Amino acid sequence: MNSLVIALALAPAAPTSRRASVALDADRRGFISGAAAAAALPLLPQEASALSVKTWTQVSLPVSTTLFDIAFDTPEHGYLVGAKGTFLETVDAGKSWKPRVFANLDEEEEVGYRFEKVSFKDGEGWVIGKPSVLLHTTDAGKSWERIPLSPKLPGEPAGVTALGKSRAEMTTTTGAIYSTTNAGRNWKAEVKETIDATLNRVSSSGVSGASYYSGSVGGVKRAEDGSYLAVSSRGNFYLTWRPGDDFWVPHNRGTPRRITSMGYVGNDANKGVWMTLNGGQMSLAGSGATVDAEPAFDTVKIDSGGYGILDCDYRNPNEAWAVGGGGTMYVSKDAGKSFKFDGSADKIPGNLYTIKFFSENTGFALGSDGVLMRYQG
Repeated sequence: MNSLVIALALAPAAPTSRRASVALDADRRGFISGAAAAAALPLLPQEASALSVKTWTQVSLPVSTTLFDIAFDTPEHGYLVGAKGTFLETVDAGKSWKPRVFANLDEEEEVGYRFEKVSFKDGEGWVIGKPSVLLHTTDAGKSWERIPLSPKLPGEPAGVTALGKSRAEMTTTTGAIYSTTNAGRNWKAEVKETIDATLNRVSSSGVSGASYYSGSVGGVKRAEDGSYLAVSSRGNFYLTWRPGDDFWVPHNRGTPRRITSMGYVGNDANKGVWMTLNGGQMSLAGSGATVDAEPAFDTVKIDSGGYGILDCDYRNPNEAWAVGGGGTMYVSKDAGKSFKFDGSADKIPGNLYTIKFFSENTGFALGSDGVLMRYQG
């Protein structure tokens, strides 16, 4: 418990003068940044037209790497991040993308980074990656600065959420949650007890698999109200945290199958959670899943053919989409109770790892081999 609190308290204040400026060199790739320049940009060849189903269409990208996350600062302007230094920008709502590079990182060094998360709000953006790196912009991505990370940080950065006006939240692979109100100069620990300590304290409560906890969590998801959901690295139980809590609350998964991924229904902790399991199965539970140690999950009707379901998101309260291995996509019209196969990515090789909706009409699915699918209704 004390080690986690101390680690945050001792995080270096990192005065501005010590930060390494990470200006983006647009000229190296001939890219004009900013949405205002959209009209001057020649458009890349757009979505592939060979798909027989047009609910989603593939976007042509100048990379073939695995894509991990996508975020928009405005409806037109956004960023896409991925493996081997993939960092792409759009100024036309995601119809076309061009690469960006960092001026003070040579190409060999930049390729070594795996950018995993990106988040924007009101012109302020954050990017995290591996090896551990945290980047910050206050001008919609025209220039970036590298934020120093304390060597005492427990685990590696795993997630980041821009909250605007120099505020942000960052999570780590050990389940630590930090918040900053001064653009990353200082971080405050929101969780006062490590997950290991919590599991030791509640081990008598009968949380299945707690004794096999390996010290890390994955698939951390944040709800709109600041609640968090995380899955143990072995997939044998999950944890929830609400703002103001001192520790994570562990929950049984209610099935012999291991958890593949989880998330909030409609990004709202009060509406419940969805869960995907080994073997391409899914379950759904109400808000009790965030408070009950033994939550009641209902089986979701989905014929996945055994392909793993890796992510899910809601386009609106009634319509949800799920993606997974083999480029599979599924749609639900009954709020996630049942799903049907959608053939939009059927002929595209690779896996789809992430799906995100920014509005009813704006959604993207990200995958391996540079596959980006755009929702077109």
